[in-house]
Amino acid sequence: MTVHFQPTVSPEACPALVLNADFRPLSYYPLSLWSWQDAIKAVFLDRVNIVSNYDKTVRSPSFEMALPSVVSLKNYVKPSRHPAFTRFNVFLRDRFSCQYCNSRQDLTFDHVIPRSKGGMTTWENVVAACSTCNLRKSDQLPSEARMWPAHKPYQPTVNDLHQNGRLFPPNYLHESWMDYLYWDSVLEP
Repeated sequence: MTVHFQPTVSPEACPALVLNADFRPLSYYPLSLWSWQDAIKAVFLDRVNIVSNYDKTVRSPSFEMALPSVVSLKNYVKPSRHPAFTRFNVFLRDRFSCQYCNSRQDLTFDHVIPRSKGGMTTWENVVAACSTCNLRKSDQLPSEARMWPAHKPYQPTVNDLHQNGRLFPPNYLHESWMDYLYWDSVLEP
């Protein structure tokens, strides 16, 4: 089937918010969005319910469909309790702030106990650090460098990362998504 999009609207301007079967977003940061193509494919494969539509449609010679703006999975996906250890997730846990000076610029990650002194690359030993603080601390222990993280590093839960992700709303939120997102305190002037 060849699908034609209305010429006045770019397809990228119509992503679908993806909700779990309990009507909560699969993730807040990054916000769980699918392209309009993936949303329509999931509808045809009977994997999602359409919760809300855009005023835009796609057409083929024998078919017309409003683009979904919000879809919910038909089967509940149980979130894992502990997220993967990644640089991005460390930054999200630490709210994209250097744990030594609170800067948000040029973030790297720092081993609180340096690897040269037996420190491991684990949730409990790695923090977000700006490159200036990371270079200044070098391979010293916090007591030697007189630099201590603002928050003790810990292994976050998925919920911890979701909570922190809510502090960083995306630049664009469609009005049909607002009943399912919880950035209200951040978005109000």
